[in-house]
Amino acid sequence: MIRQRIAIVYHSGYGHTGRQAEAVRAGVEEVAGAEAMLLTVDEVAGHWEDLNAAQAIIFGSPTYMGAVSAPFKAFQEATSNAVLARGYLWKDKIAAGFTTSGSQSGDKLSTLMQMVIFAAQHGMHWVGLDLPPANCSSTGSEDDMNRLGFWLGAAAQANTDEGPETAPPASDLATARHLGKRVALATLQFVRGRDFNPFPRELAAHE
Repeated sequence: MIRQRIAIVYHSGYGHTGRQAEAVRAGVEEVAGAEAMLLTVDEVAGHWEDLNAAQAIIFGSPTYMGAVSAPFKAFQEATSNAVLARGYLWKDKIAAGFTTSGSQSGDKLSTLMQMVIFAAQHGMHWVGLDLPPANCSSTGSEDDMNRLGFWLGAAAQANTDEGPETAPPASDLATARHLGKRVALATLQFVRGRDFNPFPRELAAHE
């Protein structure tokens, strides 16, 4: 069986988003037929061809001042010459994202929306989080997955006075793991559907 590669590209300023990235990788690796490749934005320069060959890319960044971090933004801008200038090399790949901030909201939605637009610029297909919002009723709990109530991607909250050894909490890491598994399953569905399409891609595009 050919294993489909799911790349995870992230920046982590204090280690919290790094823990989230590890959880996403664990979720990917729960799916037979998928393998994860974990890269920090500092490692990307030597792995452009690996990213171009991946079937899916999951993006991760902390939310700083209501936006992606400066190192992650630098990675985004680098794709203009490394990827787009060579053609739509990421076209039709699966994309998803995750982010962490110190507060419950922290304008994480803004960060995820930036990632969605970035993926759209590359012609990618965005996969959101298929979990209902939790911890929003009297029977809810901080231990529930998607306790922060996000749909576009996996969101986590890490107390600013805690290191990555104890933050984000287990529920947020479980949410990230769920996202990784969901993306891996969606990628396999997409690739197999494309491979078994009886019509040439050029013909299907004009119907």
